[in-house]
Amino acid sequence: MTIDHNKLGFPCGGFEFGTWKMAKEYKEELLEKHYHEGCPGCKVEKMKEVRRGYPYLELSFIWIVILSTSLPISSLYPFLYYMIEDFGIAKTEKDIGYYAGFIACAFMFGRALTSIFWGIMADRYGRKPIILLGTVTIAVFNALFGMSTNIWMAIATRFMLGSFNCLLGTMKVDTLNS
Repeated sequence: MTIDHNKLGFPCGGFEFGTWKMAKEYKEELLEKHYHEGCPGCKVEKMKEVRRGYPYLELSFIWIVILSTSLPISSLYPFLYYMIEDFGIAKTEKDIGYYAGFIACAFMFGRALTSIFWGIMADRYGRKPIILLGTVTIAVFNALFGMSTNIWMAIATRFMLGSFNCLLGTMKVDTLNS
């Protein structure tokens, strides 16, 4: 059985040709890029079109910031035993481990309490200001922790270090968008 395209109302080649032509026109329109003035996303897309290759510079900045984020967690433990011993609050070696747990947990406790807050701030004010704030506060609170004179100062500075450590989630999202 054959279909007469003229009876169906499809002139000049039938339904297939007309659909193909229309689809091609829409495809060309959809592939055109329209940029808006002042749009940060459009600015990034323009930059991606111009620059080709691997973004070594941007990734090196990300690497440095992630390294500075992990140092407060990992560099603490070799020195913590001697720090608590110098505070003079532990009577036995078992007590040193007890107080070390408070200091170590203060960082993660502060981080857990403020993670959602820093995500909201990064969405509202941008990731770069939050990354700069986090990098500066890591340096400041790490230095203050190193100069702690008693257990309460050590716990407070570790808690503040965790509270202002807003980098990890922000950097992960920033890396995904690069």
